[in-house]
Amino acid sequence: MDRVADGGVTWRRNLSPKLKEMGVGVLDPSKKPTEFAKEDINFRETINELKRTHQFDNIKREMKDIAAIDLRMVDIAHFVVMYMDIDVHMCGSYHEAFVAVSQKKPVLIVCKQGKPSVPNWMFGVIPHQHMFDNWSLLLEYLHHIDEDEDVDHLKRWRFFNFSEIYEQ
Repeated sequence: MDRVADGGVTWRRNLSPKLKEMGVGVLDPSKKPTEFAKEDINFRETINELKRTHQFDNIKREMKDIAAIDLRMVDIAHFVVMYMDIDVHMCGSYHEAFVAVSQKKPVLIVCKQGKPSVPNWMFGVIPHQHMFDNWSLLLEYLHHIDEDEDVDHLKRWRFFNFSEIYEQ
């Protein structure tokens, strides 16, 4: 989010309503559902000023909270959507994706440059069926997961009956 002009907001704001229409709750790191660790343009400007003035201890103190809350959202999420632009250095996004991979959660990638441009390593740790050329293909796949009876779970999709959990 810190290496793109819009702070990673645009694609999230475009995708979130579509997911919500499907009944999917959205945890958005650019719009954290907490007052803790807000990450907006003012925050990024502050971090950039701290970098410019070599106040690295202060950067660590500020970013530690951001990383903690973003990784907590990965812990809670049932799946992760990752927008990949291979021309942008995406340190946090890769870390979050690998945390989700280690938890055997689906990590769904839309690559700006197309599926063949996804880094080779990702093919070794994420099923290629979870990689897409565009948002339409990702949404088509999510509708398939949501609606079809015969779904290859790829040892990733695991569903719970929440009415049993919450006694509804």
